[in-house]
Amino acid sequence: MTTRPLRIVILGLSITSAWGNGHATTYRALVRGLHALGHDVLFLERDVPWYSAHRDLPEPDFCRLALYADLAELHSRWAEAIRDADAVIVGSYVPEGVAVAEYVFRTARGVTAFYDIDTPVTLAKLARGDFEYVSPQVIPCFSVYLSFTGGPTLQRLEQEYGAQRAEALYCAVDEARYAPTGYEPHWDLGYLGTYSDDRQPGLERLLIEPARRMPDRRFVVAGPQYPASIEWPANVERIEHLPPEQHAAFYGRQRFTLNITRQDMIAAGWSPSVRIFEAGACGTPIISDYWEGLTELLPEPEAIFIAGSSEDVVRMLEETGEAERQEMAGVARGIILEGHTGTARAGQLAGILASCMADA
Repeated sequence: MTTRPLRIVILGLSITSAWGNGHATTYRALVRGLHALGHDVLFLERDVPWYSAHRDLPEPDFCRLALYADLAELHSRWAEAIRDADAVIVGSYVPEGVAVAEYVFRTARGVTAFYDIDTPVTLAKLARGDFEYVSPQVIPCFSVYLSFTGGPTLQRLEQEYGAQRAEALYCAVDEARYAPTGYEPHWDLGYLGTYSDDRQPGLERLLIEPARRMPDRRFVVAGPQYPASIEWPANVERIEHLPPEQHAAFYGRQRFTLNITRQDMIAAGWSPSVRIFEAGACGTPIISDYWEGLTELLPEPEAIFIAGSSEDVVRMLEETGEAERQEMAGVARGIILEGHTGTARAGQLAGILASCMADA
């Protein structure tokens, strides 16, 4: 659906800092895409210490950006922008998100949307009565619930939580910044991700144990917050933090990259990680754990390898020839560039918002 240029306000966790979160790269790809399509975006971000100390994109050139200290400043400075916008989007994990949503409902005249970049985590929190950033009371008030998870979860959001309309809006890759680099591989297998308790068993099984079994191979794990108690094999290199501008080079130096999925997202299925799209756009073949919907997005083994055990990973690293590796990378890259870029996702979002506006 083609649309006229829209005025969009996004209240998101962060677009300025990718420190310890995947929201920033998601918003950057999406908002760059919206900008490329001619839409006007104001991004409102809560100014918090842990991001202000690690801002790798303090002045984005593809949207207007404003930091606000608290709800009072949000109300006093940005009421007019929220009122006059064609659409106002509140993201998951926004500090005091329920109060922010309630303010948006009182103020906005246009379409309102909740963009859940953490849908399985959100549903698990709601089931526990944890309403940190969204609650059962506010969900039905949004014009549309935009979910990082598709499939049956969309029906659940409508039927169990009263969402007026639930639409999948997966993460996406910025195709201008994630592309093959031409570097020769330095590591046989790498992983990029912040430490997570429920992902760590997968990392142990699919990277650390294969590294122990293959001492002549090189491995790498990049990301913050890993406990000092982890015993890394000598052939596993550690990178504490890797800013987004270095991601493409990082992927480009791997023969394969590993994707590990949080347990809530495995249970829900249909929850692609941005790391899959980033690595695929860079032409790096992907080894991933399995969840429902993955092979519908990237067919296996043509575009991705699925691993359930250490033995699977060892076999893939030992038996995959260079021609097969390059062919798989090319298939995945083609699929991602066709349907999972920031520009493609921005067009999808604009169409959803225009449809909501027409319904209203």
